[in-house]
Amino acid sequence: MLIKTHEYRHLLMAEYPLKEETKTPVQPQKHAVTYRELLRRIYHRFLQIRGRPREIALGLALGLFVGMSPTLGFQMVIAVSIAALLKWNKISAAIGVWVTNPVTAPIIYTITYVTGAKFLGHDEVFQLPKEFSFDVVLGLFRKTPEVMLAMTAGGIIIGLPVAIAGYYLAYALITRYRRHAQKRSLKRALKQSPGQSPPAP
Repeated sequence: MLIKTHEYRHLLMAEYPLKEETKTPVQPQKHAVTYRELLRRIYHRFLQIRGRPREIALGLALGLFVGMSPTLGFQMVIAVSIAALLKWNKISAAIGVWVTNPVTAPIIYTITYVTGAKFLGHDEVFQLPKEFSFDVVLGLFRKTPEVMLAMTAGGIIIGLPVAIAGYYLAYALITRYRRHAQKRSLKRALKQSPGQSPPAP
């Protein structure tokens, strides 16, 4: 008996029903790296910089000091160049410069300007822009050089104690981190060879 084409399709569908498509659940996208997470990564990267603790701490102090100056756009070049000249750590100098970033720049430059203006005896306080970029700083330098002078003076006044505090804090953190790392390495070595006596200090 002949079976028509549409009947054959019907029988085939009854015998081998199509499976429903299983929808793969959509994985939620990972959130972008938060500012706090970025700071944590920079902190751990800073502790793992190779070099002498003193040179690393000096490089960070230099970067912090340059970061307080109104040289946005050139801060990295200035800090790394001076660090290379003085044979301090260039990586830590670059990290220190990032104290001035798009988030902190309006706050830092406002503080340095007000401090410098009071130090120089400026009566009229200029209203700084809410956002800073290289073009904004260049425009301030061309149109209102007295503002840049006040920011420079304030940057030196604020930058010196910040750099000194940064040096001692960085030196303490690095030495403590390395001391703990040496203890962990010694414990692992003792676990791997329990029959051997620990090496002499």
